[in-house]
Amino acid sequence: MADKRDYYEVLGLNKGASDDEIKKAYRQNAKKYHPDLHPGDKAAEEKFKEVNEAYEVLSDKEKKARYDQFGHAGVDPNYGAGAGGYGGNPFNGGIDIDDIFSSFFGGFGGNRGRSANRPQRGSDVNAAVTITFEEAAKGCKKTINFNSVDNCDSCHGTGAEPGTQAKTCSACGGSGRVTVNQRTPFGTVQTQRSCDACHGTGKVIEHPCHKCNGSGRHRKNHTVDVSIPAGIKDQMMLNVSGHGNAGYNGGPKGDLHVTVNVKNHNLFERRGDDVWCDLTITLTQAVLGSEVVVPTLDGKVNYSIHEGTQPNDVFRLKGRGIPHLGGRGKGDQYCRVVVEIPKNLNNKQKELIRQFESTTTEKNYAKRKNFFDKLKDFFNE
Repeated sequence: MADKRDYYEVLGLNKGASDDEIKKAYRQNAKKYHPDLHPGDKAAEEKFKEVNEAYEVLSDKEKKARYDQFGHAGVDPNYGAGAGGYGGNPFNGGIDIDDIFSSFFGGFGGNRGRSANRPQRGSDVNAAVTITFEEAAKGCKKTINFNSVDNCDSCHGTGAEPGTQAKTCSACGGSGRVTVNQRTPFGTVQTQRSCDACHGTGKVIEHPCHKCNGSGRHRKNHTVDVSIPAGIKDQMMLNVSGHGNAGYNGGPKGDLHVTVNVKNHNLFERRGDDVWCDLTITLTQAVLGSEVVVPTLDGKVNYSIHEGTQPNDVFRLKGRGIPHLGGRGKGDQYCRVVVEIPKNLNNKQKELIRQFESTTTEKNYAKRKNFFDKLKDFFNE
């Protein structure tokens, strides 16, 4: 219980996030840590499980309400009905309700009891890159241009003018929170809220940095080279660790999420890890058979079309598809035959066709014979 991270923190959300925000955050995190993108990475696998656990609770209205009120204890079956199982008067005589939930329930909402000055990880940054069909199949390197928030170069993130430093807030003693006593029918109850004087930071800056106006941060343009693995699919997301927004109070940077957009190809279509294409041949090639040149991702390949090839016949080129992402081997290439019927024939060509047709028999047209047999049965019904 005590070791579990706050579910909102797992998804990178603030408490009170809407259903749509929860769904969007889940999709982003699920893509980020999906095992298919991190084969053999146990840490990513654990984070993926953690993300799914958080979403399972926050996407359920009843569980979310209990979690918002009681933290992990509200959704842990080992704690039964959570806080609702207590009878009598638990608040006699100035008891601090935060102490109760912090010590017994693992924190009220998962956020109380934490130091205002603790290191906090920076938020993540999103970017996108567009690559060609061939680059997705073979892998490539791309330079990603993006904006992120860095610590101020002048004050190094403190927010105070160089040569000065922030002072501990006298109103809250540096905790970032103040205690408020409330009289209730059950006695005096103590609750805590964010300090108004320091806005929950625990520090007061008397001389703000001239460069960042006391924020300690500024937005800056960056570039980073990213290796895109062979076999990546359209809309997959790559995670570049430590290239997101700067953290607070010495905390680490967030990550950069790069969404990969793959362009369509004018010849090839991807289906899973297989590649499909149409191959147009002439009527003569289909009738007599022919040696044809087939385009593949690895270059030209010679293929023997057998005589009597029909329109929409499909043949396979084994291992000529796209590499399996994170694994060995490749998909296959499938070619669909398109037989082009000649147009704009002259009289001599038409006459030759008629002569040819006059020499054919039912043996030459098995499909036509089968069709007319069905047609005869239909009219005789």
